[in-house]
Amino acid sequence: MTTKAAASHPPVLDNRALNRATLERQLLLRRSPLSAGAAVEHLLGLQAQNVKPPYYALAARLDGFAPEALSELMAERAVVRIVTMRSTIHTHTAADCLTLRPLVQAARDRELGNFRKGLAGVDLDRLAALARELVEAEPRTMKELREELLLEWPDADPQALAIAARCKLPLVQVTPRGLWGRSGQVALTTAEHWLGRPTEPAPDPDGTVLRYLGAFGPASVKDMQTWAGLTRLREVFERLRPGLVTFSDPNGVELFDLPDAPRPAADTPAPPRFLPEFDNLLLSHADRTRVVPPEYWGRAWQGNVAYRTFLVDGFLAGVWKIEDGHLVVEAFGRLTKRQRDEVSAEGARMLDTMHKGTSYDIRFGTVVARP
Repeated sequence: MTTKAAASHPPVLDNRALNRATLERQLLLRRSPLSAGAAVEHLLGLQAQNVKPPYYALAARLDGFAPEALSELMAERAVVRIVTMRSTIHTHTAADCLTLRPLVQAARDRELGNFRKGLAGVDLDRLAALARELVEAEPRTMKELREELLLEWPDADPQALAIAARCKLPLVQVTPRGLWGRSGQVALTTAEHWLGRPTEPAPDPDGTVLRYLGAFGPASVKDMQTWAGLTRLREVFERLRPGLVTFSDPNGVELFDLPDAPRPAADTPAPPRFLPEFDNLLLSHADRTRVVPPEYWGRAWQGNVAYRTFLVDGFLAGVWKIEDGHLVVEAFGRLTKRQRDEVSAEGARMLDTMHKGTSYDIRFGTVVARP
């Protein structure tokens, strides 16, 4: 009787327990000795809508990280920038680029439905073939791609034509775009052409689910679907259930996890961390209360603009910026003197990592009330 009751009522993990488990998987509870490439692989990529966030993301996570380490991998084509999960740009290892992009192709196909009016009369297979010829002949900007495709389909919406090419093809951003300390416009070619080998067939999602749990778990089916931008993953989790353990969150939602994955005690100390805008930690779960206190929901965004954020005691605590020679830290709530000292120390470490040899003052500012 007791055994059946236990089986029907999995252990509950409160938000602090989920917080510590997620921070550990995200390499944010303690800094990791992993190399930059190994960390990008473990994390299944890094959000990279802008150039700098992946560098700041690794600076928060790795012991002894130097921006040049990731930049060299990009220059060597060992990592690339490509649209994958949630139709956003990620920095992936070359291997993951060639497998994860096919995995989420169904989502990119659905995305095309949003542009069907502007693509009326366009043969999408022909468009993909023509776009491939263009970008493999030489890397093209989206503007150049639009102009060339418009010659073939003059009545179509130019923006829809370029987005269709991005959805149909695995287009990577070529260097120098993405290199540390360099600048360059977004120019695109195919992953196959850039990496010198073909993309893989769409992989069985089982392995990616297990990797997701290893980097973001414990997690629900909806969490995984939010991260990947995919639907109908319930059957995959059910197939994997015999090899997984299950928990419940405070709202009764079932969570899955790897049996041997780390789940630190809820009272494990969590040092402050400075995160970039669009960090994986804040975007990869349907329920983000494991990291974002309800009273701070939406405070890290304004319109389409995301702010750089920092954590205190493992949870979102405010935003930061570098402005006029100062690191300005703006907390959403009151910080104790000890917390301010710890945040200052972490800010100084971050600055030394990312801007070595540059002197910055650290100031605590006030967050302007939002309308």
